[in-house]
Amino acid sequence: MSFAHLFPFASDDVKGAFAGLELLATAVLLLDRTRRIAYANPAAENLFALSKKHLLGHRPSEVFSEATGLSAAIDKAVLGGATYTEQELELAVNGRPKLHLTCTVSAVDAKDATLLLEFRHIDQQLKIAREERLNEQQQANRELIRNLAHEIKNPLGGIRGAAQLLERELDQPQLIEYTQVVIGEADRLQSLVNRLLTPHRLPTFKRTNIHEILTRVRGLVHAEFPRVSIASDFDISLPEFDADPEQLTQAVLNVVRNAAQALEGKKDDPLITLTTRVARYVTLAKRRHRVALALSIEDNGPGIPEAIRDRIFYPLVSGREGGSGLGLTLAQAFIAQHSGAIECESVPGRTVFTILLPVEPGASRSGN
Repeated sequence: MSFAHLFPFASDDVKGAFAGLELLATAVLLLDRTRRIAYANPAAENLFALSKKHLLGHRPSEVFSEATGLSAAIDKAVLGGATYTEQELELAVNGRPKLHLTCTVSAVDAKDATLLLEFRHIDQQLKIAREERLNEQQQANRELIRNLAHEIKNPLGGIRGAAQLLERELDQPQLIEYTQVVIGEADRLQSLVNRLLTPHRLPTFKRTNIHEILTRVRGLVHAEFPRVSIASDFDISLPEFDADPEQLTQAVLNVVRNAAQALEGKKDDPLITLTTRVARYVTLAKRRHRVALALSIEDNGPGIPEAIRDRIFYPLVSGREGGSGLGLTLAQAFIAQHSGAIECESVPGRTVFTILLPVEPGASRSGN
């Protein structure tokens, strides 16, 4: 989709007239009548790793070392009098590796700009499409699991109740032990069902400090796994933001506890590192954010088995003997309710979970 039709007006101040482009995830350049760059949005600065100082006032051929394809696309749009899209465009900037992009060239009716160029990274497009398919599949899985949980809940209560009644009628200790086993397993399954249904509680938002949550999680996990060292590298400039502290604590705790469990068998220096940083110009839940919180949870364990690496957020998928496979599913659900995202990269010796959360006031609520 081209954005050119959204801005059919003229202005002496290009940046002011096209202020709506500032928050787009799509990289946009505006060219004036001499085909010099009159405007570049932050996404373009980020994509080309160039500031406005190195973009504005220059022709594309002066900015990009290989701009033949771009020049041809501009010519086709101008000569044809219509929007033109080049699906496979290669651009090189200052000797850096080539960027593989799609570029849409559109005419705009503005005093200081006549052409609007939209760039999308092909790899990024594929990633977004893959994430959307994955989210749809995971949503279907969660819906299936939730329906199954509801179906299991009622007969499970009946089984437990019957076992309790039977226990009262028995006078042989060895038989009573059997009923205790039934009751205990029913309670375990009931707990599992409750955890499957937990993510559907709506979050209660209030101002939250991520470092208070991480300090709490670090204390809980260290008490449970005293052999595992937990280091922290916090950016204390990060502001408080709207979140449900309990849900966020549970999400982070699930990920950190998983890491600690993976390190249980490691003999030498088992280590988890919690890092917070500011992330700039990120897209979360299809919304562009100037600033976001980036939390990484890194461990030096054996890594996630390759066979399940692409399915670790699916319900009931676990790489650990006896694991329920719900910890990461719940973490993902809680993060999604905060309009955030959670990703994982894993190789033997290094696994990193990255949680991205919007920090602008009210941003987390927009996804609910």
